[in-house]
Amino acid sequence: MSNLWGKVLRDLRNPLFLQGYALMANTVVTGVLGMGYWLLAAHFYSPEEFGRGQAVITAMRLFASLTALGFVGALARFLPVAGRRTPELILRGYGLAAATGGVAALGFLLTLPLWGKTYSVLAGFGPGLFFLASVVVWAVFTLQDVVLTGLRRATFVPLNNLIFGVVKMGLLVALAGALPAGGIFVSWVIPTALALIPVNWLIFGVVVPRHIKRADPVQQPPRMREVGRFLAGDFPGTLSILAIVYLVPVVIATQVGEATFGRFSMAHTLASMIELLAMNMAVSLTVENSFDRAQLAANCRRALRRAFMIVTPIIVVAILGAPLILRIFGSAFAEEGTTLLRLMSLAVLPRVLIEVYLSALRAQSQARTLAVVQIGLAALVLVSTVTLFPHFGVNAVGYGLLLSEALVALLIFGNLRKILKFDESGRSAVTQGSSGAS
Repeated sequence: MSNLWGKVLRDLRNPLFLQGYALMANTVVTGVLGMGYWLLAAHFYSPEEFGRGQAVITAMRLFASLTALGFVGALARFLPVAGRRTPELILRGYGLAAATGGVAALGFLLTLPLWGKTYSVLAGFGPGLFFLASVVVWAVFTLQDVVLTGLRRATFVPLNNLIFGVVKMGLLVALAGALPAGGIFVSWVIPTALALIPVNWLIFGVVVPRHIKRADPVQQPPRMREVGRFLAGDFPGTLSILAIVYLVPVVIATQVGEATFGRFSMAHTLASMIELLAMNMAVSLTVENSFDRAQLAANCRRALRRAFMIVTPIIVVAILGAPLILRIFGSAFAEEGTTLLRLMSLAVLPRVLIEVYLSALRAQSQARTLAVVQIGLAALVLVSTVTLFPHFGVNAVGYGLLLSEALVALLIFGNLRKILKFDESGRSAVTQGSSGAS
C-alpha cells in the first residue's frame, strides 16, 4: 500500500500525470454528478420530456462544439508557448467558437422541420433565441477548461465542474414544478452561463499573467499564421471526430421516439465518459510535449501505460455490470442500453492507442496526418452505423464504433511504435520525412 501511495505521489510531481489525473478526476466528477442529474430528471420529469431534454442538450453541444472542440488541439499545442500573445490566442478562440457555433445553430433553427418532431420544441422566436444563446455560452464554457489545461492549471477544472454540477442539479429539481416542459434544458444552460464569470476572471486575472511572467523571454510566441496553418490541417479532422461524438446521437434522435432516445442516450453518455478518460490523458500529453519535445517518446509511453492501467478495470466493470448500472434509471434502460454500453466500453481500448498517436502528431505539428486519421475514423464510424442501423437499431452505434476504432488502431500501430522509439533528443529511429514521420 505504501509503495502504491509513493508511486501516486511521484506521479503527481510529473506535470504530465498531474494534468492527466486532474482531467480524469474531472471526468469522474462530471460522470457521478451527471448520473445524479439524470436520475433526478428521470424521477421528476416524464419519459418524453427526459428524452426531449437529452436531445436538445445534445444538439446544443453539437453546434457549440463544432469550432470549440476543434480548437482543443491548437490551444493545447500553442498556449504553453504563446507567451505575451496568450490573451490574444484565448480571446480569438472564444470569439471564433462562439461565432461559428452560433451561425451553425441558426442554420439548424431555420431548417427545424427537417430535424423531426423531437426538436419542434425549439420552434418560435423565444425558444430559438434561448437555444442560440445557449450554444454561444457552451462554446466558451467548453474552451475555458481547455485553456486551463493548456496553461497547466487543469487542477481547477474538477472544482469548476463540481460546483457547476451541484448547482445544475438543484435548479433541475426547483424547475420541475414551475417548468415541467423545458426545465431540463433551462437547468443545464443557466448554471453554465453563470460559471463563465468566475472562471474567466481566474484565467485572465490570475493564470494568464503568471504564465506570461514565467515565459521564456528568448522564445518567440507563435504567429497567428502558424496557428492558422496548424488549424487548417487539424480542424477538418477534429470536426470529423466531433461528428462521431455529437452528430451520431442527433441523427439517432431523428430516427427514434423521444422515450427511446432517452434510454439510448444514457448508455451512450456513460460509455462516452469512459472514452473521455483516455482523451484526457491525451490532451495532457499534447501540452507536455509542447513544453518539451525531447520527451515525446517517454511521455507517450508513460501516457499509454497509465491510460490502460486506469481505463481497463473501468471497462471490465462496465461490461460486466452494464445491466445493473443502467437498471438504476429503470428496467427499460437496462433492456435497451446494455449491449450498447458494453460495445462502446470495449471500443475504448483501441481508442487509447489512437488518442496517444494523435496527441503525438499534434505535438509534432503533423496536421496532414492528423486529418487523414481523424477523417478516416469518422467516415468508418458514420458509414458502418448507418449501414448497420436497419439491422441492429441503436446498437449499431456500438458495433460501428468498435469495428472502426479497432481497424484504425491496427492501421496506425506501426507508426505509433516508431514514435515510441524516439530517442531523448526527439529524433526518430526512422528518418525524418519518411512515412513514419509524415
